[in-house]
Parts: sequence; C-alpha cells; structure tokens
Amino acid sequence: MTEALRIVLAGGSGQIGTLLARHFHRSGHQVVVIARSVQSAPWRVIAWDGTTLGDWTGELERAEVLINLAGRSVNCRYTPANRITIKESRVQSTLALGRAIAHLVHPPRLWMNASTATIYRHALDRPMDEDTGEIGGNEQNCPSSWRFSIDVATNWEEAFFSTVTARTRKIALRSAMTMSPDPGGIFAELLRLVRLGLGGTAGSGAQFVSWIHEADFIRSIEYLMTHEEIKGPVNLAAPSPLPNREFMRALRQAWGTRVGLPAPRPVLELGALFLRTETELILKSRRVVPGRLLREGFEFQFSTWPEAARNLVERWRGRYGA
Repeated sequence: MTEALRIVLAGGSGQIGTLLARHFHRSGHQVVVIARSVQSAPWRVIAWDGTTLGDWTGELERAEVLINLAGRSVNCRYTPANRITIKESRVQSTLALGRAIAHLVHPPRLWMNASTATIYRHALDRPMDEDTGEIGGNEQNCPSSWRFSIDVATNWEEAFFSTVTARTRKIALRSAMTMSPDPGGIFAELLRLVRLGLGGTAGSGAQFVSWIHEADFIRSIEYLMTHEEIKGPVNLAAPSPLPNREFMRALRQAWGTRVGLPAPRPVLELGALFLRTETELILKSRRVVPGRLLREGFEFQFSTWPEAARNLVERWRGRYGA
C-alpha cells in the first residue's frame, strides 16, 4: 500500500493494537487509537468507555479502515464477575461501533472486528477452516470454561454481523495466538518457561496449537485491506498447526536446550489456579487453518513453526541478550 490511509484502532492499546499501530504509523498512515486509558504514543489516542457514543465517533468519519480489538483480557479466572466483563466488553463495544457507523456521513470502507480461533470445537481429528470448521460448545465432556469461551465468541460475532452497515465491508478476524518477541505476549511467556527448564509437554501433548507469526499477522491484515472481495469470517493462523509436544520441542530447539520439564494436567490445573488463569489456553486443541487466505492467494512468510520459532528467538535475543 502506497497511499496514506486513515486507520482507526478501537481498543488498540493492548499488545496486538500496539503491534498494528506501530506498523501502520511507521508506514506513513494516519493512525488513531481509541482506548479506555489515554497514554502518550507516537499516534493520536482518544478516550472512550467502550459503550456509549461520544466525541470519539468523529474519528470514524472518512476513515478508510476500522479495526476493533476491544475486550477484557481472557488471561484470568473465569469467575462469574469476570465472565460478565469478558463478554460484555466485547459485545457492547462492537454494538457501540455499529451505532456510531450508522450515523456517519462517510463511514469506514472496511470494518475488521476481532474474533478468536477458539470459536471452533476441540479438534484432534481434522483441521478447522471457515467453510467446514465446526463451531464448538457441544463436544462430549466439554468443560464449562470452554463452553463459555465459545459463547463469548459466537455472541461477539453475532453482534458484529447483525449490525447493518451497507457501505462498510466487514471481516471477523478469527485469530490464533499471535507470536511476537514483544514483552507481555504469549511467546514471551512460553519462552520464559523454556528458559527456566519448564517448557516441556503440557498435558497429553496431543492437543494442537494454532499460531501466527506477527509478520504474517500484519501482512494478512494488509492483504484483507486491499482485497475488497473478501468479507465474513477469516481465520488468521499459520497453515501448519501442530501438537503441543512438537510445538514445545521446536521452541526448545530454537532456544538451544533439550530439557523441558513436562506438566501433567493436574499440575497445570494447580498452576492455573495459582496464576489466576485458565488451563483452556493450553489444553484445548485448536487445529485451525487459514482456508480463505490460502484460497485467495495469500502467501505466508512463516508457514511452519520451527522456522518461526528460530526467527522469534533470534529477535528476542537481539533485544534482551541470552
């Protein structure tokens, strides 16, 4: 893209939002972040509460692209209070953006709304793409926390697609885990376990891990921006999900260690309780593939995890040393 665009990132103060804002800003685009807390940044940051209309709605006028990433982090215990906040923060912010767009004279040409690859069922048997993938929640012995996550995802997408935006193309981003050497992200946490000698197989190790390198995440967003024929749900995931045991082995090899203490399920449950999080993030099998991106001709820079892990480790070491 050579033309400078006006790009609005709602809920864009988190890791993924910062990743996109930084890239688009460096590429010469006009970036506006709408966030609950206003902090100093190289781009403009506007306040909102994620629910009610306000001055922030004017930032959407004549924007080429709106990307909504708003939502409370799921890295917490699924207490009744947290469940309400997790769900409402996603649904209400999406509905608020829909109401704002309905009142605009020149609405965004494209609205991409965050979703999640967790929307698909626990899959060990076959890959899940947008056309043949099965929405989860009805699996036998499916834990209540997994059903909750799928309920959040389906309600999130329903709020998004139910909003009438005749002049705005809409894409739901069913994203896998985005791997980046930035602090605070999932890759940094996984690498920390490896560095401590704890990066072994989690649970049975048979559960699949879906992932996407940050470079391909950004490139896929740009690809969707320029291919106006694409709309609806799109899986943002590398084409080669792999079992947890292989995933962690490749990360250990990239770091240069062969030792990784395994974590049986009871240990994971205890650790999740201590860390105030949920084991779903580790134990649910996400075998998600990017059917639509591949069909439309998108080419991944990092299509396999070993090469992606080596690149990420090298960049992490370049920043922080050994």
